[in-house]
Amino acid sequence: MSLERCRADAHRWLFQAKADLKAAGNSLKDGSHEWACFQSQQAGEKALKAVWYFNVLDPWGHSLVRLIQEYPEDDLRDGLALLMAQAKRLDKLYIPTRHPNGLPDLTPSEVYTEQEGEDAISSAQAILEFVEDALREPS
Repeated sequence: MSLERCRADAHRWLFQAKADLKAAGNSLKDGSHEWACFQSQQAGEKALKAVWYFNVLDPWGHSLVRLIQEYPEDDLRDGLALLMAQAKRLDKLYIPTRHPNGLPDLTPSEVYTEQEGEDAISSAQAILEFVEDALREPS
């Protein structure tokens, strides 16, 4: 695949990551804290995949931690590693925010709090900001 196509794909992934983050904010306002958490995880995942595509790489999986740890280029991986706490926070939200059998005898809508939604959004926002900077082409 050409560099231009990879860069275009990267920007599409980042665009969707931003849309997911906006949806997370709307979910938080609506009191759907579990969805705010999941949408934040999705925003972070898509943003990190955008970095891979931008650099003509093929990301795999849903773990933000792995997308950081397995990034093959040292310089950028070192910068991404500064986001490891945020990646770990978001990884924990991938399944239990959506599935009633992900938590013992409770549903996600019963247990996720506004604070957890805010923290997830904050984590995703930090990742998106880093990725936006990383995707800026030198002038």
